[in-house]
Amino acid sequence: MKEYTKLLWIVVLFLAAYFVPWTHPTIRQAGLEAFLMLQEYARQHVLTCLIPAFFIAGAIAVFVSQASVLKYFGAKANRILAYSVASVSGTVLAVCSCTVLPLFAGIYTRGAGIGPATAFLYSGPAINVLAIILTARVLGWQMGLARAVGAILFAVLTGLLMAFIFRQEDSKRTEGNFYLPEQKEKGRTLTQDALYMLTMVLILVFAAFARPGSDEAELWKFIFAAKWYITAGLLLVLAWMLKSWFKKDELTSWVDSTWGFVKQIAPLLAVGVLAVGFLLGRPGHTALIPEQYIASLVGGNSLWANLFASVSGALMYFATLTEVPIVQGLLGSGMGKGPALALLLAGPALSLPSMIVLGGILGVKKTAAFICIIVVLSTVAGMLYGAIVA
Repeated sequence: MKEYTKLLWIVVLFLAAYFVPWTHPTIRQAGLEAFLMLQEYARQHVLTCLIPAFFIAGAIAVFVSQASVLKYFGAKANRILAYSVASVSGTVLAVCSCTVLPLFAGIYTRGAGIGPATAFLYSGPAINVLAIILTARVLGWQMGLARAVGAILFAVLTGLLMAFIFRQEDSKRTEGNFYLPEQKEKGRTLTQDALYMLTMVLILVFAAFARPGSDEAELWKFIFAAKWYITAGLLLVLAWMLKSWFKKDELTSWVDSTWGFVKQIAPLLAVGVLAVGFLLGRPGHTALIPEQYIASLVGGNSLWANLFASVSGALMYFATLTEVPIVQGLLGSGMGKGPALALLLAGPALSLPSMIVLGGILGVKKTAAFICIIVVLSTVAGMLYGAIVA
């Protein structure tokens, strides 16, 4: 952190301590809600959800080569394969709307078609594996599934629409070749890597398995009762895999990568949760902003509510994962589920800073088209999802 940034934080904290009327009942309640929401996250989501997810993200970053993903975007690549890889590349890259820009610029300027390149541009931040897991955990599996499916479909549709709209300009671009670094040989088979990833995913699933309702099937109740025994068994299996299949330097790289995600994301998530708790409160608990204000803007499932959520999400910058507590707070304050999904689909993939940078890479016309496609698709998806869950 640069020195002037440290000074800025010190000044902001001083001004908050000096001028904020902490003795006012509303401010006191908002401050209490902030820390109660942070406690809720710490108790319900960190140990059983975020920590396993961080290790999975670290493993993906280390053991799934980005070069293997990027090589499919060349102008001579099979179109079906290119769009398929582009639409799920976010699970490998786990980047935000600004971090993905250098990767996008590199593949686009070296010859990637506008279709696969923009599919990759949307997918990179939109299908972040950590964000999908936390969305399902905090906002419900239905919202998590809708976000994952919607993001994959959006990536393909966005790429296809951009390729169609700018087909003549794209055909005139010079085809180039990517520089791909050599991949290191590893002593494991693809099946072993798949089993390793599957074991960690199962640990996450069972550790985070929620208590079933009284009217749910006996199978779910049995799984919940046995979830810690199953998790312990899977941890033993994982320990055996790590000892038998992996080299020491690989394990070190995995831990370092995981710790990198923790350092990058955990502080921002904590600040985001505190801010959302202070402004919006936990679901069912009022904080600083009255619930009727939120309900009047994004309540229900109208065209306006979904469009407003999409445009707001497109303009805002979300640090990785912070969109989840923001939407959680908005839902608790009266936001409709359709607009919530619209914000989740438009927000992580776009931001005002990323739009400015993107304009310098693609030009104003292509950038405007990309933004409009995302906003329109998010609005439509929000209205459909809101109608389905109503």
